[in-house]
Amino acid sequence: MNELAPRRAERGRLAGRTTRQRSAVMRVLDDCADFVSAQALHDRMVTADLPVGLVTVYRTLRELERAGHLDVVRDETGERRYRKRPDDGHRHYLVCRACGRSRPVESQAVEEWAERTARLSGYAAVEHIVELTGICTRCRTDAPDVGDI
Repeated sequence: MNELAPRRAERGRLAGRTTRQRSAVMRVLDDCADFVSAQALHDRMVTADLPVGLVTVYRTLRELERAGHLDVVRDETGERRYRKRPDDGHRHYLVCRACGRSRPVESQAVEEWAERTARLSGYAAVEHIVELTGICTRCRTDAPDVGDI
């Protein structure tokens, strides 16, 4: 049995109604190829003439994260950065510390370890965060691009 299933069952629904602001945040997130901070997301919304307050952006991002719609990483300063989660579930990423570029990485071993640890410990609703950072090939001058991992 999957110990993470109870938490996953909670996902897919957001508390409350879909508001104009929430829809605007989701539309702008749709256009973000990489992780984005709440402030950068807000700046994009202002540029796109979508009037949403910064506090509303933060609140909406928290709600979307809790509902399982976003993947979250922290940058080198500890600031949370957000990206829409693919429909097939949560992923782990390798994030460039220089430019913020990200790429998903194979993480089945991590998922199996987390589920086994939850089962053996007797804990329920276990969640995990794995953050991998480095310097991408675009930012390095000493290595060619290695393609997908």
